[in-house]
Amino acid sequence: MILILTGIITEYNPFHKGHEYHLSKAKSDTNADGIVCVMSGNFMQRGIPAIIDKWKRAEMAIKNGVDLVLELPLVYSISSAEHFAFGSVSLLNSLGVIDHLYFGSEEGNVSILEDIAKVLVSEPLNYKKLLKDNLDSGLPFHLSRANALKDYLNSNKLLDTISNSNNILGIEYIKSLIRLNSAIVPKTIKREGSLYNDVNISASFASATSIRKHLKEKSLNDLADIMPKASYDILLSLSSSNYPFIFEEDTFKYIKYKLLTNERSLLNLPDVSEGIDNKILKEIVRSNSLNELILNSKSKRYTYTRISRILLQSFLNLENFDLLSLSKSPAPYARVLAFNSTGQRILKSIKANSSINLITKVPRNNQCDHLKIDILGTKAYSLLNPKISPMDDYLKGPFII
Repeated sequence: MILILTGIITEYNPFHKGHEYHLSKAKSDTNADGIVCVMSGNFMQRGIPAIIDKWKRAEMAIKNGVDLVLELPLVYSISSAEHFAFGSVSLLNSLGVIDHLYFGSEEGNVSILEDIAKVLVSEPLNYKKLLKDNLDSGLPFHLSRANALKDYLNSNKLLDTISNSNNILGIEYIKSLIRLNSAIVPKTIKREGSLYNDVNISASFASATSIRKHLKEKSLNDLADIMPKASYDILLSLSSSNYPFIFEEDTFKYIKYKLLTNERSLLNLPDVSEGIDNKILKEIVRSNSLNELILNSKSKRYTYTRISRILLQSFLNLENFDLLSLSKSPAPYARVLAFNSTGQRILKSIKANSSINLITKVPRNNQCDHLKIDILGTKAYSLLNPKISPMDDYLKGPFII
């Protein structure tokens, strides 16, 4: 029997009711027999550590209804939206079994996002001229591109569309599908409830940001009514066993030590240019927190998130790798983090159709830079979270129901 399979791309940091709704709609709207989730590992796209480790978040996903969880290699999970999307989509595409890609967006209309993506991939001459004119006027690239798209597609609404974070990711997903000549069909659902960065816990779908903030400042018990029971029960169990929830500030002392003792380490990171390394090194001396360092270093060109990713890449010693080249190449393997009985059937289908290797046990003689970076990420995460061993990538197998 041929399964209809839908892919989703997630962080689940942690899994909340908005994710539960998205998952339910992904199943119903695509008539899916199974859901394959590509999930970031121990570090997130905005340059922060995961609040709980990747194995526990994968368990959370399976207990909430995902059938198979695959890890997005770290080189993509802490990259720009373009490379995050490309790594995720290339992984799903290489499996050879995925029919749909389902994602949330502020727009809610996939055809509008497709129109934008097609222009950005093909770059017609009129669009390129509009882009050049805007750049020549002194506008930064993201505003120049927005204006050029607005004029080329003759739609003032596009300025809002391409400034929203989930729309941006959705456009990048579709661009990647086009560039890979993929048969996967993109579908989107309009986001409901709070925005990604909303800190208000009272919204119908509380954001992951608000839940993390609440975990840091208040009682876990207050989250019982706003999280799926399976998610809440895992957090409660971890809390009762003195498992530490991890926050971005936990990286600061390591970042400060690294930059004070190895000033040139920033130079080989792909996002570093135009003297931003000097600005960061100047501010690290007088900053007493990660937030203070980023706020004092950021500018119109270097956003908070971009600075955050640079600092995280430094913390992970990624200056020793060719990150730009690695992030532009398709995902070379699919690392299995968790699955259920349906997921087991999906894995059999993937083995018969995939163009990349499935990894359930990490080899110790690994020569792949993508996988070396994943292992390095777990070692770095173990500094923040003493419940994680530096060797857990070799010791832990997939979570199975």
